[in-house]
Amino acid sequence: LHYNSGGCNGCDIEFLDALTPRYDVERLGILKEASPRHADILVCTGPVTLKSRDRLLRIYEQMPEPKWVVAVGACACSGGIVAKSYNVLGGVDQILPVSMYVPGCPCRPEAIIEGLVRLLGAI
Repeated sequence: LHYNSGGCNGCDIEFLDALTPRYDVERLGILKEASPRHADILVCTGPVTLKSRDRLLRIYEQMPEPKWVVAVGACACSGGIVAKSYNVLGGVDQILPVSMYVPGCPCRPEAIIEGLVRLLGAI
C-alpha cells in the first residue's frame, strides 16, 4: 500500500515507475494494493504533516498483522528540507515503527526495489 503523507510527489512518481513493465516488480511478488486491509507493507513517501498524521495512523491500524513500514525518500526518512517547518512532525519514524529506510531525493526505482527486496528477505 502506498501513502503520500505530504511530499512533493517526486518519490511518488519514482515508486509508480517501479510498478511499470520496465522494472516489473510483480515478478518478485510485489503488488500494489488499494485497500489497507489487503496490504502487509505500507510504503510512505513525504514528511508527516499535522494534517496527515491521523490519517496515516488510521491506515496503519487498519492493516492486518504482521505489517511493515517502508520510508521512501529523504522526507519520509528524516523530514527532509521541510523538517523544521511549522506543520511538519518529521519523518515517518516519528509516528510509526519503520522497518526499512530508502533514502534519496527522489530515490530511484532501483533503490526502492532493492529496499523492498531486502525487507522481503528479512521477513
